[in-house]
This record gives sequence, structure tokens and C-alpha cells, in this order.
Amino acid sequence: MKKYTCVIIDDEPLARSLVVEYLLAFSNIEVMQECSDGFEGVKAIAQHNPDMIFLDVQMPKINGFEMLELIENPPAVIFTTAFDAYAMKAFEANALDYLLKPFSKERFHKAIEKMMNQLGSSQDRPAYDALVESANEQEEMLTRLVVKHHQAVVVLPLMDIQYLEAYGDYIKIHTANQVYLKKKTMNYFEQHLNAKDFIRVHRSYIIPAKEIQKIDPPDFVILRSGMKVPISKTGYAKLKGVLGM
Repeated sequence: MKKYTCVIIDDEPLARSLVVEYLLAFSNIEVMQECSDGFEGVKAIAQHNPDMIFLDVQMPKINGFEMLELIENPPAVIFTTAFDAYAMKAFEANALDYLLKPFSKERFHKAIEKMMNQLGSSQDRPAYDALVESANEQEEMLTRLVVKHHQAVVVLPLMDIQYLEAYGDYIKIHTANQVYLKKKTMNYFEQHLNAKDFIRVHRSYIIPAKEIQKIDPPDFVILRSGMKVPISKTGYAKLKGVLGM
């Protein structure tokens, strides 16, 4: 019988204990680590490279979707969640299975069997990018950004952002002391940042209104850091609207 390894990521000790208890019926699955939050989860996945993870969606600090977004090649995932309408819509939209808390032993066994069949087949592992994107699309306004820098997970307050810059398939998030990369699009940030606070002044730049020091029309806006950011005609019109010019 093929052996598998797993990591359990859930902020509720009782929920983790239940998964461990249910896993006793599967002698070929070894629990490598239990994690109480997404920060521990990112480190545990890097350390153990498990075949599968049990991932809670609703957790403090960073939620399950934010954690998953930080993993470049995530293992197979069995999601566990209490009732959450937007999360369930995201799962259903991407035809992914999940365990709705409180789940029975029978339901758990079905999820495990499905997962082992998937792992044992030659079919491609599900792409979780689409799931995360579905969940993100149902979010309202962003209140912070979660980014990975080297091996550390950083929760970045919006007030620390000096500007956002398009960088291929990524976005560069510039702060006073560091530049972070996030695999998102400019359109995503334009839709999920408050338009009164963050202005898309150019196809490749979004700036916080509070960082504006001087506008040098028609080509540039100068930030408090001294950075000269190009502005387009559309961006200049947006600036005038937000600043009441």
C-alpha cells in the first residue's frame, strides 16, 4: 500500500484532534506536523513537502486562501471550513471537494479516498490558482496584503505602501524599506483597493493619494519618497477627480 504524508493546518485544537483521530483508520497516511496558523503552515510545507494538507479556511492572522497563495507548488489540499458562503462558492466554481464542519467520519473517509485516488492516478493535480482567484473576486475591499519575502510571511498594512508597479506576471509592492512581489494583476488591485485612497495613474502604476507630493502634468506625479511616477491621460483625469482639482 502506498504511503502518504500530510500536514494539518487549523487554528482550532479540537478540529486538528478530530482529523488526527479520523486518520487512525488510514495506516498509510503519516501526520508530519500540526499547525495552528497559516504562518506555521507555510514553514511546515516547505520543511516536510507533504503529499497532502488539511487546510482550514477561516483562521486568524492569515486565512487558508491567503496561505495557499504563498505556496508556489502546493500539495494536494483537503479543505475544512465552517459555513462560509463565499468560500463554498469558490470551491463549487472550481469543482473542488471540501469538508464542511462539523463533518462525520464517513464524509471524511470519502474525501480521503477521493484524494488518494487522485494522488494515485496520472491526472494532473488541481490548479488552486483558480480557486484562490475565485475567492478573491468575492472579497470586498482589501485591508492588508499578505506577501512572502524569502522564507518569511509578511502581513503588510496598506498604509506602508508607497506605490504598486506592474512586473510581468507579478506586482512589485514598494514600501520605504523593502520591495515585495505578489502574483496578482493591476486590475485586481484597482478593483480591490479603495479608489479614493489608491489611484491607478498609469497602466503600470497605482499610487496612494497620501504619498503624492507634487503633480508635474502632463507626464509625472512626484511622490513623497522622491519617486517620479508616469501618469497617463486617463490617470491624470482620475487624479483630478480624487484630489478635487
